[in-house]
Amino acid sequence: MARPERTVAVNTVTDTLGDDGRERSAPGVDPAGDPFLHTRFVVPARPATFLRRRRLVGHLNQALSTSLTLVDGPAGAGKTLLVADWATTLRGPVAWLTAEGTDRTPGVFWAYVLQALRFGGTGLPPGIGGPADAGRVDHTLLVRLAEHLSERDRPVTLVLDEFERVRSGEIADQVQFVLQHAGPGLRLVLVTRTEPLLPLHRYRAAGDITEIRGAELAFADDEAAALLAAHGLHLAAPGVRALVERTQGWAAGLRLCALAAQQSPDPEAYLKEFEAGQSTVADFLLAEVLKSRPAETQDLLLRSSVLTRFRPELVNALTGRDDAETLLGELHRDNAFVAHLGHSCYRLHPLFAEILRAHLRVRFPGLEGELHRRAAHWLSRSGSLAEALEHGAAAGDWEFTARALVDGLAIGQLFTGLRSDGLARLFSGMPPGTPGRCAHLVRAALALSRGDVDGGLARLRRAEEEPGGEERESVPARLSHVLLRVLAARMTGAPAAAERAVRTARELRRSVPDEQLDGHPEFTALLLTNLGAVRLWAGHAEEARTALTAAAGCPGTAATAPLRQECLGYLAWADLLDGWLNRAERQARAALAEAERFSLAPPPHASTAWLVLAAVATDRSELDVAQAHLDRSTVRRGAPAGACGGRAPDPVTTAAQAVVRARLLLARGHLRAALVALDAAVPATGVTVPSPWAEDCAALVTAAVHLAEGRPGTAAKALEAAAERSPARAVAAARARLELGEHEEASRLLDAAPLRAHHGPALTVRATLVRARAADLRGDTAAARRLLARALLDARRERLRRPFLEAGPWVRRLLGPGPGHDPSWDWLSPRTDADAHGRPAEPSPYPAVVVERLSGRERDVLERLAQMMSTEEIAADLYVSVNTVKTHLKSVYRKLSVNRRGDAVRRARELRLL
Repeated sequence: MARPERTVAVNTVTDTLGDDGRERSAPGVDPAGDPFLHTRFVVPARPATFLRRRRLVGHLNQALSTSLTLVDGPAGAGKTLLVADWATTLRGPVAWLTAEGTDRTPGVFWAYVLQALRFGGTGLPPGIGGPADAGRVDHTLLVRLAEHLSERDRPVTLVLDEFERVRSGEIADQVQFVLQHAGPGLRLVLVTRTEPLLPLHRYRAAGDITEIRGAELAFADDEAAALLAAHGLHLAAPGVRALVERTQGWAAGLRLCALAAQQSPDPEAYLKEFEAGQSTVADFLLAEVLKSRPAETQDLLLRSSVLTRFRPELVNALTGRDDAETLLGELHRDNAFVAHLGHSCYRLHPLFAEILRAHLRVRFPGLEGELHRRAAHWLSRSGSLAEALEHGAAAGDWEFTARALVDGLAIGQLFTGLRSDGLARLFSGMPPGTPGRCAHLVRAALALSRGDVDGGLARLRRAEEEPGGEERESVPARLSHVLLRVLAARMTGAPAAAERAVRTARELRRSVPDEQLDGHPEFTALLLTNLGAVRLWAGHAEEARTALTAAAGCPGTAATAPLRQECLGYLAWADLLDGWLNRAERQARAALAEAERFSLAPPPHASTAWLVLAAVATDRSELDVAQAHLDRSTVRRGAPAGACGGRAPDPVTTAAQAVVRARLLLARGHLRAALVALDAAVPATGVTVPSPWAEDCAALVTAAVHLAEGRPGTAAKALEAAAERSPARAVAAARARLELGEHEEASRLLDAAPLRAHHGPALTVRATLVRARAADLRGDTAAARRLLARALLDARRERLRRPFLEAGPWVRRLLGPGPGHDPSWDWLSPRTDADAHGRPAEPSPYPAVVVERLSGRERDVLERLAQMMSTEEIAADLYVSVNTVKTHLKSVYRKLSVNRRGDAVRRARELRLL
């Protein structure tokens, strides 16, 4: 496009009227008598490192079909360069005007607009004239201009850059008049930091406006990587993501960082660790945003920099003023790096806040801590506990911070919920000498959360010994103390101590407002979960079910999800102990579904559920499946990651894992290894009350090993100690007596076995098999077959195979051809297909089906699924969106004919896809 000569004429104003009597200014001078600055009319040049972003150019192309385009964003957002680059691609005349210095008065503004149109190649007729008075413009001039533009065959694109400088309502009305009446002859593009005074709602209602806002101007990860590459910097994807997160994709921030990194001996390290307050980014923001504001606004920004998100009332508390709402609204409208989050809540751009904090420390040394302290107390009074704790810690006021957590009845959040890890990190900075009972309680909770029972109990005693006693302790603090006592009782297997503490808690709860308890459902859920677990350990099954069922019924929030997982897992274990495989499996899968519901990785909170599934699979003789489930139960004795909320495993989980591992090893024929695995089933130290079921399970495995090694007498002695209270021991002891030839003693043990209606097939089938064996040894084959048939029918509903495989070869003999044989019993026989090592393959719990081949990306998702990664973690690891992961998961489920994550992994293992 041809441009006129870029020279500045300095003619004096000798005549302001033309021959037609219309007012006009001298050719090279504005109405104030100053020469036109032609730099205002030049489309800005793009730097060599400029990155054309196609998505924004595509959006700008919509401006070709709308009369008004608004590019609105903060300083340094890349607005001007974006529009300048786009303008060079347009056909037809393009007029550019940088509004700086032209916005003083209507006459000067319109003189510059007319000159910009001429400079851009728009042929204006001589009769248009021009403003002769700097302070006004004649309305007829605007009419003539609009009329001329409306008659054009090809529209003119007029770009008004830095339009935020035009604060005159009169000029805005005049611009609106010309735009309205120019019709399709004018396309107006406003590049601005603030929303203009034009009636934008009319254009939006008519669909006659193209808008690009700050959020769209922000650089995406791939765009930032390309921009850095243009500066010769190649950063790994995580580093780019971190930089984009820190700068929020702000164009000037990314460019300035890239330029500074070029001068660094280690550019990658610089981009990761640069000090924002000592950088060219700080110089830019302080000059463009902070120092251009009045003193009271600067003070507000500096004091607000210690806040992550804030309301005007909180800012007033920090500034001692009452006009924060007005000032924050102005800053947001001016795109001054203050974002409005809705509901009168704001936040500063994180990089801007970082720079302001550094500036605050220089200008007002020592004020930052005081601002944090004021914010903490204000937030605590307003009910924003999480933010109050963060500011209390930042202020170093640990006594207040510990008291706020305890009196807020939120100490349970150290053990469960999405904030448990963050709270643990926050309070890990609390000095050991912090005084007060609440500080001792917090330290006790931290110790227990790490599995340090002795340390936790020691700190609880320190809290009790603190001067002042209980009379100075608030009710929430006493309740928190009781909760920690119940937790310690659970971890040490002390049911009496737990029951006493819970009775105290029930009395104290009457003094706590309902709304406070409702606000912390994790407190009640923790109390009941711990009580149920310790009751289960002590063998009080029905009382345990009552507490665990109540805990599982607590409000279904993310804070209580891990506890509901635990409770369902423990209920599943109780069903397993009673001999109900299907019921136990359903409860265990419900626990895993709770993890799926909240996108939580099942271990460690659902480790008991995986153990139940492993035990069920073992009893069904699905040993590979059982091993896979056992591998997922990652709890190790004494490990820091355990059952509830990151605690070390309690006795229930530790014993359950030892028992399940031992039973699986026994089923595989590894007898000595099974005995070694039992060592953890009955803890030698640290447990107040031994668990009857843990002792029973250990005795059963030990006796089975002795029987397998041909020592029935030793097996009988290992079982009879508690046979009168344990049906499982009584049945196993009867079997051992049969092997010794003591038929009458075996019958007596069976008749005395304390089997009840609530006992399921895993117990009753074994008892029936012993009776069948006794009949067989007496020579009563018909009775033996009838009893065996009854056992098979009862076992089939639960797919219970293990008792028949353990019973011995006589079962196969009785199942052979003969009266009473039923082909439907063939489900009992494992497949005989050999595996790659020539060993008989385990029966598969799934039907053999043909599936579609998984794509490479679907395999990637499946592999991460097997690692128990959440949907969000898979998305982050693969650098795709969460929705993309969900789409791949649906396809994987369809191809594998499953509906759940766990089923997909199991099915994939069966098909050797993993």
